[in-house]
Amino acid sequence: MGGFFESLRVQRWDDHRYYHHSRINQSLHLLSALSFVTAYVICFHDPAVAALIAWLVSMTSRQAGHFFFEPKGYDHVNHATHDHKEEIKVGYNLQRKVVLMAVWALSPLLFYVSPSLFGLIEPHQSAGELVRHVGLLWFAIGIGGLVFRVLQLFVIRDVETGLVWAAKIVTDPFHDIKLYYRAPLYLMQGELIDRGLADEVAEEAARSAAR
Repeated sequence: MGGFFESLRVQRWDDHRYYHHSRINQSLHLLSALSFVTAYVICFHDPAVAALIAWLVSMTSRQAGHFFFEPKGYDHVNHATHDHKEEIKVGYNLQRKVVLMAVWALSPLLFYVSPSLFGLIEPHQSAGELVRHVGLLWFAIGIGGLVFRVLQLFVIRDVETGLVWAAKIVTDPFHDIKLYYRAPLYLMQGELIDRGLADEVAEEAARSAAR
């Protein structure tokens, strides 16, 4: 288990240092994390509403931070190009996220093609029922996207990497709150890029060298 938790720590650290330089991105991740936690609570008695919150608020705010505000030039803090970071990304890099978000955005069109979702459900009789059906479809897409990438990692990496990434994704909202709860304050002070990240990277390098 020690190796599992160390791998989880490394995946979290790499995600933070490579993809969360922008204070706007960090603040949007805080919003995303809080709404994800809300969705987790609601999920136990209403998965459709939980999925609507998760996709419309949590995922859109999270991915907007990555797509529009995170720097994509050379990363001087980590001495890495954007292309290199995208290549070594364990989970969904930007290209894979485009595919996932496109599937999500276009999926409600299935109800235009087949209101019964090809016989899987009873056709909706009102706008409210349609919204709930969309929510349940989005719930399935969320679970499917997670399982699909885990199985991919089983094949292209190893079983432990896939399981660690799954654990990371599920617990990210709680970890993001811990990491970024002060990001809006820094943003209001005019700090657009995390000035302390370079120190964090240096400290982690020193700890790794001492091990």
